[in-house]
Order: sequence, then structure tokens, then C-alpha cells
Amino acid sequence: MTPTPIQAKAIPEVLQGRDVMGLAQTGTGKTAAFALPILQRLLEAEAGKRGPVRTLVLAPTRELALQIYENFIDLGKQTGIRCAAVFGGVGMNPQIKAVRQATVVVACPGRLNDLLNQGVISLDHVDTLVLDEADRMLDMGFLPDIKRVMARLPEKRQNLLFSATMPSDIKKLADRILENPALVQVANTAPAKQVSHAFYPVNQHLKGSLLEALLKQIDHDSVIVFTRTKHRAKNLARKLDRIGHAATFLQGNMTQNQRQRALDGFRQGTFRVMVATDIAARGIDCDRISHVINFDIPDTAETYTHRIGRTGRAGRSGQALTLITPEDRQMVRDIERTLRMSIEQCVLDDFDYDKLQVLRGGGREEQPKNGRRRPGGGGSNRRPKRFSRRESRA
Repeated sequence: MTPTPIQAKAIPEVLQGRDVMGLAQTGTGKTAAFALPILQRLLEAEAGKRGPVRTLVLAPTRELALQIYENFIDLGKQTGIRCAAVFGGVGMNPQIKAVRQATVVVACPGRLNDLLNQGVISLDHVDTLVLDEADRMLDMGFLPDIKRVMARLPEKRQNLLFSATMPSDIKKLADRILENPALVQVANTAPAKQVSHAFYPVNQHLKGSLLEALLKQIDHDSVIVFTRTKHRAKNLARKLDRIGHAATFLQGNMTQNQRQRALDGFRQGTFRVMVATDIAARGIDCDRISHVINFDIPDTAETYTHRIGRTGRAGRSGQALTLITPEDRQMVRDIERTLRMSIEQCVLDDFDYDKLQVLRGGGREEQPKNGRRRPGGGGSNRRPKRFSRRESRA
């Protein structure tokens, strides 16, 4: 198998024992870029296969921690090296037992600190620390937890920091923990080239109808639909499921068992549509995702990149479709500036962009005068006016 660019650049540096600062977008094979050389070095050092903990990987979310853990298991299944996963939402006792027998531990900072504070695990023999998706961990407020974990580690160790972006706080963290690091950078500012992009202008109250129409028309395998809120993710998934789209949802209020059932069902094809908040933007590893649909445009261009990284994986092509309203013009500009490209603004044939909004009381409300409704449109199925490039940049 041919290594990905991040693997080709990072693996030799990790094998040499150097600290590494890796910059690459999600979906580029970062996990194998550090897991393979770590396993190789453990074998060469004849480290214990059932503890003590020699490698610690910190990740921001339960989904990503579990994904990294599973990758270590798959890559190291012939080595006999024990691995353990530590994250919240499930019982502590099985994790404590697993960590005591593990050489590699993948953990979320919060739960790991809980176990450290109870004195039930030790990190005294850790010689390799990996911070994966470091920018996301800092965005989620984990810096104090990370500092507490690092205070429990031996001072002499190899440090590997992987991030999709390099904001100032990540640079400060890297300067603090990395010693003469090798910089490994692979296209960290844009999604994979095999992903195509399209914007679909629409008024807010027609988003749900346009999403349903898109799902009927596009030739899709598995689809992730991103929303801004937990409530909307759950309600939208249930609505799509009722009309026959085999949909599930993923959001922060779910228990770990509920989240795992949703992820397993999505990966296995039981659900073809997953509606998710940004908790899923990093950590879903499913090569079958053909489309990412942004029901709500993200808050930042970087978040757009992370969402889109769920498709176009393992050399496959993918499509990124985003529903945009007139209020989203600034973010449209930011995304295009980040991607260094103009994204086509599309309309969907046979979709009625002039629908009247149905009110709860049974009445109907005309679209506002500054909307896209044409004079005399009255339910017409004619193609609506495109948002011109000039209008989108106003």
C-alpha cells in the first residue's frame, strides 16, 4: 500500500525518535502516521506488551479516541501489544482494568485526569506523548486538563503534536512541549482535491424542503448532514427517517452507548444519513461517505474544512453541498478565501423556491420584499435567480 503524504513525511521522523509538529487536514492518514512507527519502536525496544503504559495519545472527543484506539488494534493485531481507551460516558472500572494491562493508552483529557486524581493509574513510564487534533482540544477548553496530564509524565519523552490548523495558541503549546521538532506539513488549509463543492442559495424557511429534494436527487451512498444545534440535529434526523431516508443523529447529549449505536449503524450502512453537530466533524472514520451537506453553514472556514474532511477519503471522490441564506454572505467569502477558489452557486431543477411559509395557525406568510420571491411568482416552478458573484460579495 502506498503511504499518504503525511505518512511518508512523518513516519521516518517518528522512527528516529524526533519530536514532530504535524499539520494536515482530517482524512489524510494522520493516525497511521504516528501509530505505525510507535508500534515499530515498541517492538524494537522489546517493551512489555501488557504494560506499563509507554505511549499516551490524547484526543478531544470520545469518537476520535475510540477511532484511534481501533486503528492501533488493527495495525498492531500481530504484535500482541495491549491498548486501552479512556473516555467519559461509560463506567470507569473496565477502563482502569484495561489501562493496567496496556502499553498504549488513547484518552480524552477529562476522564484521564479523573483516573489520575484517584491514583488508580500511573503514567510514570510514558516515553511517547501524542496530542492529536490539538487545535480542537484547545477550542474545547482542554488546555488546563492537558497541562495537568503533562505534569504527571516523565520530562524525557518524545512528543508528537498533530493539528489541522496553526493558530497562535497551538504555536505557543508547540513551543512549550516540542524540542527541535520536525515540521511535517501537508495541505492543511484545504480539503482533499477529490472533493467538489457547491453552494445552494435558499431562504431559511425552505432549507428543510430543499434538503429533502437534494437527498432524492443526488446519487449518494452515505451522507452526513451538519447542523448548528443539538435540537435541530435530532429533529431533522427524525423527520428524514419518517419519510424513508434511514437517518440517525449524533450530538452531545447522547450517552456513549447511544452514540456508539448510531456510529456503528452508520458505518455498517443501516443508516444512510447521519445528522450531526460539529462533535462529529472530527472522529468519524467511514470511507463510504459520498456527501457532506451543511444544512447550517459553519461558524468558521476552518470548521468547514473539518466537516468536509469526512468525505473524499481513501482516494475516493466526494461532494460538499452547503445551503446558504443571504445572511451567510460573509462566511461564503471566508470559505472561498480559505479554499482559494470560487464555489459555484447552484439551483435545484424542479424545486419550488417560491413556496409560501405555512404558519402554525394555518395561515400563510408572504416572503419578505428583500427575499428572492419574484413579483407575480405565486407558486411558480420557474428557476429562481442565481445569487450573482457581485451579490454574494456585497
